[in-house]
Amino acid sequence: MPSKEIPFGFAIPQVSPTEPVDVEPIGRVARRAEELGFESLWTLDQVLGGSRNLEPVSLLSYVAAITTRVRLGTAVFVLPQHNPVQLAKELATLDVLSGGRVDAGFGIGNDVALHNAAFGIPTGRRVRLLTESLAVMRALWSDRTATYEGEFFQLHDIRMEPKPVQRPGPPVWFGGRVEPALRRAVRLGDAWMGPGSSSIEDFREHVGMLKQALEAADRDPATFTISKRLYLAIDDDRERAEGRLREWFGHVYGSADLANEAAVWGPESYIKERIEEVIDIGAEHMLVNPVFDFDEHLEALAPRG
Repeated sequence: MPSKEIPFGFAIPQVSPTEPVDVEPIGRVARRAEELGFESLWTLDQVLGGSRNLEPVSLLSYVAAITTRVRLGTAVFVLPQHNPVQLAKELATLDVLSGGRVDAGFGIGNDVALHNAAFGIPTGRRVRLLTESLAVMRALWSDRTATYEGEFFQLHDIRMEPKPVQRPGPPVWFGGRVEPALRRAVRLGDAWMGPGSSSIEDFREHVGMLKQALEAADRDPATFTISKRLYLAIDDDRERAEGRLREWFGHVYGSADLANEAAVWGPESYIKERIEEVIDIGAEHMLVNPVFDFDEHLEALAPRG
């Protein structure tokens, strides 16, 4: 793997290419990833849509039961689409069941009117919902009795037990790609993961904005982790890889063309050069995200053999 040693995560095969969903690859990949030395296993959050996408907390609870060391993350929960009290309870439970291995990523998601209406999200209030939801969750995780007075949520001496193993709570990661979202990540989060739907060149721009935000906030960069989810495919047949990536992006994101904008594919040497490029730009953590041939990618991308 790359010359500079950083933690590597691997994306769980969460999206099933078949109906009914075949769960066997999930356990196989999770166990092997831990054996090979991957630092973390990751999911994404997509409640609505046509892709066969398993819910992340339930999925990670299963993975927690069959692993012992690897960290378990979601990048990212679309937080305005979740009740923060319920999600705080679920993530605290997952942290207990896993022995303190949870990384919780949050974002506001895309502004899709039909989805906003389905979740009862008021127009133009997603950012406020996110910031209030995070405050509620942190209060429930850390305070013996939580009190919070917001526009959407009010807590008055509310107790929630058990607390997470990690105190004062699981590390909070953020997504996002526009400057206000990156400043919010620096202000409120422990880490930021560049979206898989953004390109390597986009990541270069994002890292520049994050460094400016860290300096403006007078925050020590050592207290904030910069990461990147990279969709990739190792295949000497570039045309075949492109076709399979486009099919997956069309299924999950509703846009086959996004594969050409964000993903990288080609021989193993080329993929490792692109990973090196992301690290050179400033990634301190890397989430490699193949979308097919998971076993082969695990072996090729393992931090150690």
